[in-house]
Amino acid sequence: MTTPSVTARRLPDMTSAAFLLVAFLTGIAGALQTPTLSLFLSTEVHARPMMVGLFYTGSAVIGILVSQLLASWSDKRGDRRTLIFCCCLLGALACVLFAYNRNYLVLLLVGVLLSSFGSTANPQMFALAREHAEKTGREAVMFTSILRAQVSLAWVVGPPLAFALALGFGFTFMYAAAAVAFVLCGALVRYYLPSMPKAALKTIAPLQAPRRHRRDALLLFAACSLMWTANGIYLITMPLYLVHELHLPEKLGGVMMGTAAGLEIPIMLLAGYAAKRLGKRSLMRLAVASGVLFYFSLLFITAPLPLLLIQLLNALFIGILAGIGMLYFQDLMPGQAGAATTLFTNSTRVGWIIAGSFAGGVAELWSYHAVFYTALAMVVVAIYCVWRIHEAPARAEESAPLAELLPEKADNGGLPLP
Repeated sequence: MTTPSVTARRLPDMTSAAFLLVAFLTGIAGALQTPTLSLFLSTEVHARPMMVGLFYTGSAVIGILVSQLLASWSDKRGDRRTLIFCCCLLGALACVLFAYNRNYLVLLLVGVLLSSFGSTANPQMFALAREHAEKTGREAVMFTSILRAQVSLAWVVGPPLAFALALGFGFTFMYAAAAVAFVLCGALVRYYLPSMPKAALKTIAPLQAPRRHRRDALLLFAACSLMWTANGIYLITMPLYLVHELHLPEKLGGVMMGTAAGLEIPIMLLAGYAAKRLGKRSLMRLAVASGVLFYFSLLFITAPLPLLLIQLLNALFIGILAGIGMLYFQDLMPGQAGAATTLFTNSTRVGWIIAGSFAGGVAELWSYHAVFYTALAMVVVAIYCVWRIHEAPARAEESAPLAELLPEKADNGGLPLP
């Protein structure tokens, strides 16, 4: 006969398993859609390159507004479980709209709004997981790191799977699969995640200007924004460049993105351990130098195997940026951890807004290949910014916790898309 104490010990395990599944499925839902979005808009909606870029820019702006509104509401009043459940349902509805609608304006005005709610489910799940860990006495850092690893895993398998579904069965089937993932998430959230109404997330703080090292913090913000812009340009342009100009298999784009995502995880971990000996400035210089080599190589490499091999440079570029960038901000802004994290997050959002405009405009005027010159220029300017930043003062916790090193793919690299 099962005693109450045994049952009490088993219930948190079931809840933890539900958190892991929700993290993976929401990651899969995003990873199924974002990598193929530019190809979908081009081939299914027949949008011109300029309109494709505008779609990304509009998506980023709408996503920022929705995520900030929901974050503020949930921290002050709301039950996160109810909010996550509703976001999952709205995300599924957005997927259904993308599956059966091919009107550009409807997708931009209605579809993006619905999908912005869907993309908020993942970060809200992380907030609820932290509250659950603190309430039950679990190690919050390790629990959060495991959840983030699930999202990273989703982004390893998601892009190749997305292209396989879209090319093998059609975009309608792919978006239907994403809708199923959201529905499964909603069921897990409704029946297995804990309810904690009106719980405030302690890590959210109002945006503040840096009290110290303002020049360096501004240079770092500019550098990170430019680096994220280059990455956004690459993600928007690469699927279309492979198909329309290199005439390579469409699925190669998914394999390239999955390869880079898989390499980013160990690079982030290694960067965290190397930060104590080499310093964060040196690692950021390595990242931006890798970015220059990567985007320079894209201008001349046209064969599938070399394109896959240079994903190591891309992984160094993004892996170090995602793992060390936030910590560098925190070092430059001691006592302002919340504001520092917000600055880093905003750099990803600014990058996506700029990327949409440049990717669409340059491709419309010249070619998809020419877009990579723009990305290379962004990284070259980022080099200038990074080289002018001073080394951050040492912190007591030089060895960064695992949770800070693993990527939060929940926001799709800051892109609030379907």
